[in-house]
Amino acid sequence: MLTDTPGIHHLTGIVRNAQKNVTFYRDVLGLRLVKQTVNFNEQFTRHLFYGDETGSPGTALTFFPYPAEDDGRPGKPQISTASLVIPPKSVSYWQDRLAEHDVAVEGPSERFDETVLQFSDPDGTDLELVTGESPVEPWDGGSVPTRHAIRGIHGVTLLSTSVFVTASVLDTLGFDLVAQEGDRVRYQASGDRATVIDLLDRDAPFGREGAGSLHHVAVRVPDEEQLYEWHDLFREREYDVSRVKDRHFFYSLYVREPGGILFELATERPGVAAGVDSDALGESLFLPPWLEEDREMIEGQLPPLDLSKPEEN
Repeated sequence: MLTDTPGIHHLTGIVRNAQKNVTFYRDVLGLRLVKQTVNFNEQFTRHLFYGDETGSPGTALTFFPYPAEDDGRPGKPQISTASLVIPPKSVSYWQDRLAEHDVAVEGPSERFDETVLQFSDPDGTDLELVTGESPVEPWDGGSVPTRHAIRGIHGVTLLSTSVFVTASVLDTLGFDLVAQEGDRVRYQASGDRATVIDLLDRDAPFGREGAGSLHHVAVRVPDEEQLYEWHDLFREREYDVSRVKDRHFFYSLYVREPGGILFELATERPGVAAGVDSDALGESLFLPPWLEEDREMIEGQLPPLDLSKPEEN
C-alpha cells in the first residue's frame, strides 16, 4: 500500500566548476562535503554531495559539474529556487557572512511568517535562506558556528507549465495545500524536515537546463517495494517514468510529470554514509563496486579537485 512521502530527500543541480562548488557550499555555506563520487551514467563526471554530518535525507544537496556546460536560462518548467533552513536569530549573521564573501543578497523579506534571504551560487543557482525550526543537527566541524549553521533543506519553488496538474501530482505524493500568498501557493508534507514545495502561478518564459539550474527534486519513500507500486501508478497515468534504479546509496525512480517538473522518488536507506567511517566522509573518491576496477582510468580523466580547507579569519 502506498504511503505519503514525509518530504524532500535531496536536490540535484548542474554546475560548471567543481572547485568553485566546493568552495561555496562547504567553505561559505558551511555544509559538509559528505561524498564525492561520479555520475553512475557518465563515469567521467563528478557527483558532489553536501549536507549535515552524514548527508541524511532532507539535508542533501548534490551537484553534477560539467566544465563545458552552457548557462541555464530561468523559466518554465523548472525548479526555480532551493531553500535552506537557518535559525530565526541568524539572519544578520548570514547577511554579514555572505557580504564578506562578495555574495549579493536580496532581503531580508517576509513570506508566510518566515524571513528570507535570496542569493545565487557561483553558477547562478537561485538559493534562499529561510528562518524556521528544524530537528536537524548541523555539522559541528564546518566553517559556520553551529548556532548559526544551516539546518537542512527547507523546500523548493517550482515553475510549472501547468500549475493545476503539478498541484495534483503533489497531492498524490502526499503534499497538502496549506497556504497562499499572492501568486505563491504552498504545499507541505507531514514530516519533520524538508517538507515545503511552493508553486508559482505566474507567467514566465520557457527555460533551458544548464549550469545554474536545478535538475530534479527527490522525495522520500520508505523502501524499494513502494517504488515499484509508484512506478505502476505513474505508468497507469501515462506519465514518463523510469524503471527502478540502484543508486548504491538508495533505490530510486524518476518521473517527469505533465507540468514538466522532474521528480525522483528515493528510499531513505542505506544513505550516503553507509559503510564509511563518518570522520572520512568526502575525503576520497567513492566508486561503486561495478566501477572500482576502472578507478585508475576514471581518476585520470576527472579534473583535479583540491579539498584543502582555507584558514578562517
